[in-house]
Amino acid sequence: MRLYQGIDLLEIDRLKAAYDRQEAFGLNIYTEAELAYCNARPDPYPHLAGRFAAKEACLKAFGVGMGGFGATGRFREVEVESTPSGKPVLLLHGSLEKMARRLKIGQMTVSISHADNYAVASVMFLGEGTAEEGAAGEGETGETGE
Repeated sequence: MRLYQGIDLLEIDRLKAAYDRQEAFGLNIYTEAELAYCNARPDPYPHLAGRFAAKEACLKAFGVGMGGFGATGRFREVEVESTPSGKPVLLLHGSLEKMARRLKIGQMTVSISHADNYAVASVMFLGEGTAEEGAAGEGETGETGE
């Protein structure tokens, strides 16, 4: 078994500035369901920032991060859904879903928190494969974006 972990911390005001500056920013990062969930809140920005941090943490857990090949296009391949109790759950699509299958990821957890001007997210996967198996054929650089 192998544990994969990623964490990300984000200033909510920085996300708000990017989101408000470019209309396409939200559409390039979030799924329609995520935008609907966040925009239904009185202040959507902490929720948008928490989901952005969760997506970034997920990419880091895969060993891709922001510096990896095609990372910006992969943000929509990570979707954060909330259960009726409010617990966040990750849904993977596209190349990240394929990578998770190759790594034999059996369990995924995500935790999101926000306070004051910060949002943080931690992602953990438990899998049977190795990082080399996951990256095979995908063009990942292994960079973590730090």
